[in-house]
Amino acid sequence: VVKVRLRNPSRDLDVVGPLTVNRLLDDLSLSREAHLVVRNGTLVPGDARLCDDDVVEVRPVISGGAT
Repeated sequence: VVKVRLRNPSRDLDVVGPLTVNRLLDDLSLSREAHLVVRNGTLVPGDARLCDDDVVEVRPVISGGAT
């Protein structure tokens, strides 16, 4: 299984792999534009394949700017 840690709200899930990052986000009903997926401290692209025993973190994109 792929271990998935979600932020905001924080929760942990086990997802059957292998699957792509895009598929993971689709299965979780999360948009790629609004979320980052990090594996071993490295941002992974949407077409990256996640395998069993991977541990990933899904973080919401936080943007801001000057007003």
